Amino acid sequence: MTVRDIRAVSTIRVTGWKAAYSGLVPTSYLDGLSVEADAEWRTKTFAADPLVQNVVAEDDRDVVGWGVLGPCRDDDAENEAGEIYALYVAPARIGTGAGRTLMDALIARAGEAGFATLTLWVIAGNRRARRFYERAGFRFDGTRADWPVEDTSVPEVRYARTVADPR
Repeated sequence: MTVRDIRAVSTIRVTGWKAAYSGLVPTSYLDGLSVEADAEWRTKTFAADPLVQNVVAEDDRDVVGWGVLGPCRDDDAENEAGEIYALYVAPARIGTGAGRTLMDALIARAGEAGFATLTLWVIAGNRRARRFYERAGFRFDGTRADWPVEDTSVPEVRYARTVADPR
């Protein structure tokens, strides 16, 4: 990913949230998401942490997906644990292999960065994403958390895998 990709990544993130989290996250929160605000924040923070790696998937012309990983942020994380912070594909491109390509790239980069394990958090009710992560070798590790969104508590679950695991 480069700075030139930020607008496309923000568009994918915001449209991805609205498509994937409808009915799982309060509508008012999703309606408040803005590509402009996301792009502004992303521009300010892009490359701020050298341990965080952003990658994009592209077709012949456009960015069609985005993923980001870095050190695991969980309190119980081991030193060699990485975390996939986000992985989104443009809603119209879901099922085309872009997500799988991004996941493979993130796992490879995790290995290159020296991470032995990878975690990620997913909204518990997001069954499509959970199936995708399970096909990529991730398993629910028993850890749950509630994400406070406005006046709602959105349940999340943590998935994990070793970096060297085959699918």
